[in-house]
Amino acid sequence: MNIKSVTKMAFQSILSNKMRTFLTMLGIIIGVFSVVVLISIGQGATSGVADSISSMGSNIISINIFGRRASIKFNDVYDFEKLDGVKSVTPVYTSNSIVKYDLKTTDISVIGGNENYLGINNYEIGSGRAITPVDVDYRNKIAVIGLTTAEELFGKDNPLGKEISINGEKYTVVGILESKGSSIAGDSNDIVIVPVTSIMRQNNTSQISSITVQANSAEESAKAKENIENYLFDYFGSEDYYNVFSQDEMLEVLSETTAMLTAMLGGIAGISLLVGGIGIMNIMLVTVTERTREIGVRKAIGAGRSNIMIQFLIESSVISGVGGILGAVSGMIASYIISNMMSINYVINIPVIIGAFVFSLAVGVFFGLYPANKASKLKPVDALRYE
Repeated sequence: MNIKSVTKMAFQSILSNKMRTFLTMLGIIIGVFSVVVLISIGQGATSGVADSISSMGSNIISINIFGRRASIKFNDVYDFEKLDGVKSVTPVYTSNSIVKYDLKTTDISVIGGNENYLGINNYEIGSGRAITPVDVDYRNKIAVIGLTTAEELFGKDNPLGKEISINGEKYTVVGILESKGSSIAGDSNDIVIVPVTSIMRQNNTSQISSITVQANSAEESAKAKENIENYLFDYFGSEDYYNVFSQDEMLEVLSETTAMLTAMLGGIAGISLLVGGIGIMNIMLVTVTERTREIGVRKAIGAGRSNIMIQFLIESSVISGVGGILGAVSGMIASYIISNMMSINYVINIPVIIGAFVFSLAVGVFFGLYPANKASKLKPVDALRYE
């Protein structure tokens, strides 16, 4: 058996029907393309969120209070600073607000925090000043804004000292934040931060349902978390009213969710590959029928069953293999474009691409077996009589 000769004949057969070959490849191309794009975008988005969480440091602990009657009074929040292992704490109050300046309006979340909020969340003041304890104690109506918010409301004007309206109430801009990266979760520069006491009074509430705590160090984070949980259990008398998450736990949950999402997206896209494989089998069956006389002639002059079978397997493998390569390349290009458009991390998972290509090749071989076997079993006399 001359493999080189058989391979040459297989390629000649493929190139003799270029349009049909391309349409047969299309199912494989779409399948591999879908796998690469879906997983790349999914992992890129997850990577962006993970980076945002990691940028806050591994010593950050988030406390969420839930339930209609469950909340912590504002003054009790500072009890957490007395706990062993805790460095600083800020209550967090988020209010969806309409922010105006002159004739310009933007709809964003206004964050209420204390003097520790910027430091805990890794924000730096670019110009002006930050929120001070005096601002919190006296409920001063001052605001620190991000660069995106400043550009949307003030354009090229200097915002410092100017008044903005937050849901109808005036706040004086006293600080502008330095630029901070964006993620799938949103633009970190499109933000307004005000004293938590001011926004709570404006919204007529004295209850806190979200608190961010900074431990002394990553090593003391576990101890601080344990002390916080003990305090909350004594405060509420039950574990049903609160959740306490460290950054490491958030990243672990995110990692597990990503793994499930990747498997699900890969499975969905893999269905396209199977459909493409069925298309290959159908076309190869048609090819066997069209080339029945050719097969008869080859067998009559001495070609063995293995020669015929290998030729058709090579044809189906080449179709699926080339389709896999085209799908992978186009998927990487599309992922890059989509990632830039969505402002998320561009992630290319090489093992996934290799896996998708190998799977596409396996699909071609698997679905090419039946047509190849059928062709190899044709009797020379019957094949030569076929019209």
